[in-house]
Amino acid sequence: MQANWFRITNETEVPSPSLLIFPERIEENLSRMIACVGDVDRLRPHVKTHKLPQVIALEIKHGISKFKVATIAEAEMTAQSGGRDILVAYPQVGPGPNRLTELVKKFPHVVFRAIADSDCGIDALSRAATAGRVEIDVLLDLNLGMNRTGISPGKDAEKLYRHIVSAPGLSAGGLHAYDGHLHDADYARLTAAAEAAFVPVWNLRDDLIASGLSVPRIVASGTPTFSILAKRSDIELGAGTTVLWDEGQKTLSPDLDFLSAAILMTRVISRPTDDSLCLDIGHKSVASEMPHPRVKIFGLEDASFVLHSEEHLVVRTPKAAEFPVGSVLYAMPRHICPTVALHSDVCAVRGGRVVEIWPVVARTRRITI
Repeated sequence: MQANWFRITNETEVPSPSLLIFPERIEENLSRMIACVGDVDRLRPHVKTHKLPQVIALEIKHGISKFKVATIAEAEMTAQSGGRDILVAYPQVGPGPNRLTELVKKFPHVVFRAIADSDCGIDALSRAATAGRVEIDVLLDLNLGMNRTGISPGKDAEKLYRHIVSAPGLSAGGLHAYDGHLHDADYARLTAAAEAAFVPVWNLRDDLIASGLSVPRIVASGTPTFSILAKRSDIELGAGTTVLWDEGQKTLSPDLDFLSAAILMTRVISRPTDDSLCLDIGHKSVASEMPHPRVKIFGLEDASFVLHSEEHLVVRTPKAAEFPVGSVLYAMPRHICPTVALHSDVCAVRGGRVVEIWPVVARTRRITI
């Protein structure tokens, strides 16, 4: 692999900080995802990672028709871009159920699915669907130990699933089981943890089917467990980071072989001391919810992080004298999903040049609905 594959030849034309997107590398990642899972119909990649219609187009080109989203805006953008089966994997509260109903009416050729983990959530979706004279497919959201959303698999979950079945305007679409709390660089330990976490899910499915209910699908898998759950033929996989990749997943999941397809371009804006550099990738351009290192700076891998504020990142390095003010550097974000959301547009790179500017359409909370 070319050592400086990320470097562009038209740096002088590109302002910084900018997020560079590499479509050819995205397509290679999609091919690897399909090879891992075996059946493209089992892929339901998460749109929150990229929020871009151009990436939806690449996924459709590779035969992907199912998608997972977190917001109504992401769902609308995906439908506008040709997605035909869209799971809104986020509880709909407030005006959410009515907005979802409007989506169903605006895109009658698209199947929209929702999740719910409570009686009141199911009732809200039912009221909205009934009032809008549409039907909404609802998956029961399960809590596998992350303790973020979902109901623990068991008798109460079975009762809640029956509520979905009987609710006017709704159809029971199966189970949603996100395992984002499972990550371990040791593949054997991660496999054991994933297998144990999903036993209650398989048991719940079997109990529902034995009682005469249909469980059409199980949507599961965060990125770390992607290759583990891909071995099962009875689930859809909703990983998203595999499309763009980032430094965090590379560290968490050394068993996964994907290419970095999103890189920050930054410039040195000051040399405040002899051994430090100030770069223009502040909180507003790279995800900062995690401790340092929040980026891997190519050529400065051993730099220490001194200060990070809204517009500035100060690093300490004995190589500081090698980088005068205005020098261009490239950095891989630790967490790509919220990094994309910080950019109003991204730069598409082909043949080593930025050739297009892509608006990040679904970073907004509202498009038309």
